[in-house]
Amino acid sequence: MIGSFWIRLRRSVERLVTGQSLRSRLASLTGISVAAAVLLVGGTAYVATRISLLNHLDVQLVDAAKGYAGVISGDTEHLGGLSVDNLATSEELIAITSATGEARQLPGQSIVLAPESGDIALARLQQGQRARSFTAPNGTAYRLVSVPMTAANSSGGNTGYTVLYAQPMDSLNSTLASLWTVVVLSSIVGIIVTTATALWAAQTALAPVRRLSNAVKRVTKTDQLNPIRIYGNDDLGELTQSFNLMLKSLTTSREQQRQLIADAGHELRTPLTSMRTNIELLVADDKSGMLPEGARSEILDDVSAQLGEFSALVGDLVALTRDDHLQREPERLDFSEIVEAALTRASRRGPGITFHTNLQPVAILGDASTLERAVTNLLDNAVKFSPSDGDIWVDLTAEGVLTITDSGPGIAEEDLPHIFDRFYRSDRARNTPGTGLGLSIVAHTAEVHSGTVRASNDPEHGARFTMRLPVLRAVESPLSP
Repeated sequence: MIGSFWIRLRRSVERLVTGQSLRSRLASLTGISVAAAVLLVGGTAYVATRISLLNHLDVQLVDAAKGYAGVISGDTEHLGGLSVDNLATSEELIAITSATGEARQLPGQSIVLAPESGDIALARLQQGQRARSFTAPNGTAYRLVSVPMTAANSSGGNTGYTVLYAQPMDSLNSTLASLWTVVVLSSIVGIIVTTATALWAAQTALAPVRRLSNAVKRVTKTDQLNPIRIYGNDDLGELTQSFNLMLKSLTTSREQQRQLIADAGHELRTPLTSMRTNIELLVADDKSGMLPEGARSEILDDVSAQLGEFSALVGDLVALTRDDHLQREPERLDFSEIVEAALTRASRRGPGITFHTNLQPVAILGDASTLERAVTNLLDNAVKFSPSDGDIWVDLTAEGVLTITDSGPGIAEEDLPHIFDRFYRSDRARNTPGTGLGLSIVAHTAEVHSGTVRASNDPEHGARFTMRLPVLRAVESPLSP
């Protein structure tokens, strides 16, 4: 019969569990687990606290008992003259017992402290101490300690006694009751909160595919590249994370495109406005002949210069866009040959400038045309700010570090953090030719080649630019840096 009842009970539980949804089962399992954990932790904390409080109370009671033992040892017959009226508190209980089990209670004391065998043995051995709890006939819980005591007898020797001292445990029990209330309330609140959280988590975990699908549809319809919330570390979570990385890359690319278009539009507006004004003057002159002699040639020269500036700006924009990602497969190059080619071009733009070169062969992996353009931009910048008969120092070490130092005025400290920004022009460069994109192209070229470039001032000369590129070692494969 018992076996049949157990089988029916097990089947009922199985029907109850299997009849629930996965969300309910997960919440129930979580609630039961949390309840067990909270009860275990709470029970352990309660027991540990009770033991700690009892030990602390025992230490206090033992100290008090030893103090009374010193008083009673002088007159064991009358317990040292102690009575209920001259105790520190009326709730204290005191008694003594001899080694033969003869006990004396404190005069006027309503509750009798009956010695146990252990108390009698303590009077005989005069070693150690005892502590225990008991409940008085009036229902009050007491904590009792026993300490040994010796007193002189009539024959000139010493007789062993045990002093029994007790105090109510109302304060300790009140503290433990409050602690137990806190443990129970915390357990209930924890179970409720955890079960509710488990319900929510289960509902979330059961629909990750639907959420991902809805998010993809939303991105397709609204063109809003908002990241999708990741609901787990499983395969679907990794898929969502990869999708978010793609969205982040698209967002960054879109922002860069918008910024480039905005900056380019701002920079293109200036030469276009100037050319429009000059062309309008030429058109008006064709109708009225209002321009003085020679003015028409000056305007045409100005238009030609503006067209050259416009073409240079467009070329830099195209180069900057292309340099964001290398379009050709990188190849093994000798960086010193690239620097020599750039020096040849730069020397034609500064015929009176003396170039001091120290180039060492350096094997690198990259694109020759983009690197040559970047080095040329650095050299053109040095030529631009150096005197017509100045000096430029070009140094390339075997570690792939290219240093170009000019003899110009240097770079202002407030301009150093922005020198590689697109379209940034310092106050010293306002009246010099250029588009404000040359150094930006250098920075992007160094970045796509896994290198760095930085600007500083040379203490003895002018501005100094340092480009560092990864070097191909002899033991490495020519196909990987």
